[in-house]
Amino acid sequence: MAVIKPHAAHWGSYDTVVEDGRLTGIRPFARDPHPGALLESVPDALYSKARIDQPYIRAGWLRGERRGAERGDRDFVPVSWDQAVRLAAEETARVRAESGHPSIMGGSYGWSSAGRFHHAKSQLQRFLGLGGGYTTQVTNYSYGAGMTLMPHVLGTNDVIQGPVTDWSSILKHTKLMLCIGGLPLKNALVTAGGAGAHEYVPWLKRIAEAGVRFVNISPFRGDAPDFLDAEWVPIRPNTDTALILAMIHTLVAEGLEDRGFLATHCTGWDKLRPYVMGETDGQPKTADWAAAITEVPVEKIRALAFETARLPTMLTATWSIQRAEHGEQPWWALVALAATLGGIGKPGQGVTFGYGSMNGMGTPRREIPSVSMPASRNAGGLAIPVARVTELLERPGEILQYNGRDITLPDTRIIWWAGGNPFHHHQDLNRLLRAWNRAETIIVQEPWWTAAARHADIVLPATTTLERNDIASSSRDRFVRAMHQAVAPIGQARHDHDMLADMAEHLGFRDRFTEQRDEAAWLRHLYERWRQACRHFDFAPPSFEEFWETGHVEVPPPDRDFVLFEDFARDPANHPLNTPSGKVELFSETIAGFGYAEIGGHPRWQPPTEFLGAPLAERFPLHLLSYQPATRLHGQLDTGRVAAASKIQGREPLLMHPEDAAARGLTEGAIIRVFNDRGACLAGLQVSAGIRRGVVAMATGAWWDPEHRPGRLDVHGNPNVLTHDYGTSRLGQGSAAQSCLVEIEAFSDTLPPVTVHDAPRPVAEALS
Repeated sequence: MAVIKPHAAHWGSYDTVVEDGRLTGIRPFARDPHPGALLESVPDALYSKARIDQPYIRAGWLRGERRGAERGDRDFVPVSWDQAVRLAAEETARVRAESGHPSIMGGSYGWSSAGRFHHAKSQLQRFLGLGGGYTTQVTNYSYGAGMTLMPHVLGTNDVIQGPVTDWSSILKHTKLMLCIGGLPLKNALVTAGGAGAHEYVPWLKRIAEAGVRFVNISPFRGDAPDFLDAEWVPIRPNTDTALILAMIHTLVAEGLEDRGFLATHCTGWDKLRPYVMGETDGQPKTADWAAAITEVPVEKIRALAFETARLPTMLTATWSIQRAEHGEQPWWALVALAATLGGIGKPGQGVTFGYGSMNGMGTPRREIPSVSMPASRNAGGLAIPVARVTELLERPGEILQYNGRDITLPDTRIIWWAGGNPFHHHQDLNRLLRAWNRAETIIVQEPWWTAAARHADIVLPATTTLERNDIASSSRDRFVRAMHQAVAPIGQARHDHDMLADMAEHLGFRDRFTEQRDEAAWLRHLYERWRQACRHFDFAPPSFEEFWETGHVEVPPPDRDFVLFEDFARDPANHPLNTPSGKVELFSETIAGFGYAEIGGHPRWQPPTEFLGAPLAERFPLHLLSYQPATRLHGQLDTGRVAAASKIQGREPLLMHPEDAAARGLTEGAIIRVFNDRGACLAGLQVSAGIRRGVVAMATGAWWDPEHRPGRLDVHGNPNVLTHDYGTSRLGQGSAAQSCLVEIEAFSDTLPPVTVHDAPRPVAEALS
């Protein structure tokens, strides 16, 4: 007889169907208006051949091969949990005593579990913090440059993370949505912390049916769904700043700027305007100037400027736009355009970053906190921007400049990673691996043999969400979902909390780590903390028993539309922004004071090292864009049927214009070699007229599968063997993956097998 239990993941809430202790089916949550196809891959991931069956230790590490040792699919030795826990705890204590707390990098970046208790990052950082401290990461790969910039410019990151002006306000008031990077549907499949309701598509359809006009400014037509009937403006990648500055120039030249708003709500217009008009550098940022850079026609640039001045307009840019060299500039420029139009804080107008970057952005919601673990302290550690991990490992004792601070990089002796895979998120993987191998000991907690686990010394098998109980919760979704354990742990997999509790016992702080609670007690505790917090927001959730029995709690909708910066727009004196001036900072004295030559005090055009207008394009004439996939979440579910069905002869697809393909003698379905000076990977060719000439696009997340020979060709199709690894600027130090030039040729050698979804072999004999 089938047993049905509630559960959730970042890609949606669902019910599990379990028969005789085995997961046999998945049913979307009945209240979800638009569930995604990713649920089909859940059973495949649970029972994947890539599951780690027990603890392992690299034999070379046991022999004393530590710093500088080559790692990856080496001779892993199966060990008992007792041995693995003891060795990890002893190594931690030794390194802390010899080199101090910052010598341990607590790397836990990634989406890991939607469950708030068994959230790997929360568990690992709690353990390392109670142990004395560690080196951690701040910001993120998704919008790290922007989240460092926006507090200087707008005083908050709400404009990126939410709450943002909601869809109901846009439906009622907006006439034009100008979308830099489009409004991709694929990103609407996922919500950090889980989604009970995928409402992005239903809201977009309602808004389109209401007659709102959409403009998709992107190299890829598919960045806007067909039902929006969006105008496509196929801009040259990395040139959005030039386009936006030219629109501002057009508005000023025609006397269409909102002088009142600029005078009362902004500071720095007296410095930005002369730059835009060419008075400070001799180059007016005209539409003719921008057309040569962007390859958007002069007439179109001017027409867009006039239309935004004539119609109530919402300006938006995806998170991906700032993942480029000088990535802070287009976002800052878009704020400046919104200020020039005077729309910030008006219903259905202004600027937002992230519509189309995640489900839940713009969904009407009541402001209620999400269920979460208590924050942990890192008293004895330090923090670096997450995208600078390679530099942390390469440059011990040197200075990393970030956001006005000088960070002295420690000598990293232990890398401890849980809940993510740096060989998915990071750039220039061959360089990362060289830096990674500098560590003495690498500990990885992971359910699957990802690249991180394959390049570890101590490998600890973690349970998946389906093998434990938890609570899914997101501030972007109105449902809090019970996650009932569906099946028993596979092999010797253990919960992150339990394995870390055993290590804490070796180190003398088990009771402080667990607070003498088991899983059930923690879930009740977290839920009750949330219930108490909700009382301050006039919402009374049911008891824990009722919640666990029902499987979900629904938060009621808001009483009114939400408009970001509404109070500030109405009364800037009594509702100032959290900036030094209390206003929109079109020129930031703070940023200018940092003295970073590459950023300056106001938005400006700076050509990237790698884009189609750069000298390097003569050698590598194709601009590679790497995007989030529709067939998995980052690297999660890459072992599933949905991802597998999208691949070409087992390789990740690459999108290319038919004329670019014909010029290279390539045809649909061919296996191709994509390369530059940093590396090379294989891909399967997809031809489409929906991508502009000179641009190719490839999803991230195919598990890295390098050949074991010089050159390390990735045979599976991970674009991060090609992307360069330097920061957007010293201000944001974000990922600049979208500034990447490549060349492509047919692959004519014998096609190597993709083996990364299997457990690594050989495996040495167990220790006696």
